[in-house]
Amino acid sequence: MAREPQCACGLEWIEQNTDWVTGEQIRLTEIPAPEHGESQRAEYLKSLFEGMGLPARVDEAGNVIAERAGELDRVILLAAHLDTVFPAGTDTRVKWSGTRLQAPGISDNSAGLAAVAGVARAFAQSAARTKKTIVFAADVGEEGEGNLRGIRALVESYRSRLSAVIAVDGPSVEHITVQGIASRRFEIVVTGPGGHSWSDFGRPNPIAALARAIVQFSSVRVPEQPRSSFNVGMIEGGTSVNSIPERAAVKVDLRSENDSELARLELTLREAVQAGLRYETEATGSPADSLRVTFRLLGARPSGKLPEDSPLLEAVREVDAYLGNHSRLERSSTDANIPLSLGIPAVSLGGGGTGGGAHTASEWYDPTGRALGLKRLYLLTLALAGTHP
Repeated sequence: MAREPQCACGLEWIEQNTDWVTGEQIRLTEIPAPEHGESQRAEYLKSLFEGMGLPARVDEAGNVIAERAGELDRVILLAAHLDTVFPAGTDTRVKWSGTRLQAPGISDNSAGLAAVAGVARAFAQSAARTKKTIVFAADVGEEGEGNLRGIRALVESYRSRLSAVIAVDGPSVEHITVQGIASRRFEIVVTGPGGHSWSDFGRPNPIAALARAIVQFSSVRVPEQPRSSFNVGMIEGGTSVNSIPERAAVKVDLRSENDSELARLELTLREAVQAGLRYETEATGSPADSLRVTFRLLGARPSGKLPEDSPLLEAVREVDAYLGNHSRLERSSTDANIPLSLGIPAVSLGGGGTGGGAHTASEWYDPTGRALGLKRLYLLTLALAGTHP
């Protein structure tokens, strides 16, 4: 297939135009896309797809969708998420440091977005006719509290026609993510009477209660198998140094390969919070109901796993063998969680190059070798969509 003239010209375009892909990655990175603020980046991608001759639109969720029509009423979805973990106002200007690009979000997920754009451009340059329709998409709500709302909307829209989903997340070509990690994210809010730090000394303190809860919960042991994790990602409360706060809040992320282990972690978290409240009210001699707590579920990601005998996995391995790429099976929490949880074949792959420092201000990306990742995605999409001579 790769040697057929109609397919080979797409590979040739990739080989000669990685600088174009890198340039688009820089432009995308410098358009801020915080949670619930992806619209400007979405409009840029829409115009980029339209410039390739692809009909493009932005759906009600905020996803960018461009379709390359095939002959059958079946769809291969190639998607990368638009959003970043960084809040509005973050400096996203890209700086070069040797061969590296540095900026918040440059790797996660501007690398994925640029790869989808690059693959779409390679198809636009090729004469390949596919049996199935290829949908190129950029979706919202993958990070933070987005709860995968973008990919949920895409899967719901195309569900009856979906043959496979390829989520493009980050740069690495060394992995094939075939299992979605289940997760639950909570905001825990503790409220109390508050007061003056001197005249009302002795009243229960919501921050102190939450602090004890965090310390107790952080000592929980998680098993190596099934792999599990927890993270206290945000904490806030109070109004001044000399005020007993009326409110304190914390946001916690729980993950596991196993749903029952995830449920155990949630129960342990709830018990730790209750213990923190109990200690604080007893230590201050306050009524048990003087501190109140609420748990708010911010997001729940379902688990799922691609069968080992899946034709999709076989196709990825065949493409890797052709390209001489060595990859391993991985588990992660990505857009692929949603289709996998519904039994729809899906993987998450990188777009090529290398990166590091994800979710930090020192995030970086090196485009060296990015052609390999682009060719991998191009050939896999072709193989899944089916070609005509």
